[in-house]
Amino acid sequence: MALPSTLIRLVLLLGTVAAPLPAVAQTAPEPSVPLPHDGQAMAPGVQVAALEEALRIGDVIAVMREEGLEYGSSLEAELFPERGGSRWRAVVGLIYDTESMRKRFDAAFEAEVAQDPEAIGQMFDFFASDIGQRILQLEIEARRALLDEAAEEAAKVAVEEMSARNDPRLELLREFAEANDLIELNVVGALNSNLAFYRGMADGSAFEQPMSEEDMLADVWSQEADVRRETEAWLFPYLALAYGSLSDAELKDYIAFSKTPAGRKLNAATFRAFDAVFSAISRDLGRAAARQMQGEDI
Repeated sequence: MALPSTLIRLVLLLGTVAAPLPAVAQTAPEPSVPLPHDGQAMAPGVQVAALEEALRIGDVIAVMREEGLEYGSSLEAELFPERGGSRWRAVVGLIYDTESMRKRFDAAFEAEVAQDPEAIGQMFDFFASDIGQRILQLEIEARRALLDEAAEEAAKVAVEEMSARNDPRLELLREFAEANDLIELNVVGALNSNLAFYRGMADGSAFEQPMSEEDMLADVWSQEADVRRETEAWLFPYLALAYGSLSDAELKDYIAFSKTPAGRKLNAATFRAFDAVFSAISRDLGRAAARQMQGEDI
C-alpha cells in the first residue's frame, strides 16, 4: 500500500511574518530563567531548561500540535475516508499530547547539549537577546500562519515573484537554508517519520502480506525524491514569509550565528530531539490508523 503524504516538519526555529498576514507583537516575553554570567556553576539540567525556555520550546510544540491535528485529518482522508470521525480526532489529539511531546524533546535535547555548558551559554546569549526573542516570536507566528492554505499560497507566489525579479533577498534565504542544512535534515527527518509510521502500521497488522524491515526501508527510500520536492516547495515560501520583516543585516547576523560551532550544535540537537518526538508520534499514528482501518476500537 502507498504511504500517506509526508507531514513536512521544519523543526528549526525560523522566521517572521510578511505584510498580508496578521500582525504580530514586536515585543516577545523575556525568558524567566537567566543563565548566570558570573562564573557561578549551574547544574546541566537547569542550564538546559533555561535554554529551552529562552528558545520558547513550549510554544513551538503547541504549534506542532496544531499541525499534527491537521495532519490527522489528512490521514483520515487518505486511508479511511469519512470513517474516523470524532473517535479518530480524539485519538490523534492524545497522540499529539503536548506534555508527552515535551518530555521526549527534553530528554533527547538534554542528551545532545548538556555536556557543553559553554555552547549552551552562547546559544542562550543569542536567543535571549532582543533580536533573538523577536526572531522566535516571529517564527512561531509565521509557522501558525501557514496552517492557513491561503497564506501558504500567498507565500509561494511571493517566492515566485522574488525569483522572477532576481531579488537578492532570495539568495540570503538560500544561504540561511544551506547554513542550517534545512533541506537535507528535513528530508531525513521526514523519511524517519515515514519509516516509523510503516512500523506502526505493521505492528497493527495493516498489511495484507507481512512486510519485512527491508521492504519498509525500500518503500520509504523510494519516496525520497518526492519528499525532497515537497520540502523544497514548502521551505522557501516559509522562509520568505518568516523573515520578511528582518533587515538584511539582522538576517546576516542570524546566518553568522548559525555557522558558529554553538549554532551548528543547536541546529543538530534540535533536529535530533524533534526526530525522537516525531518518530514516536508516527509509530503511534501508524498503529492507530491500522486499528481504524480494521474497524477495531482505538
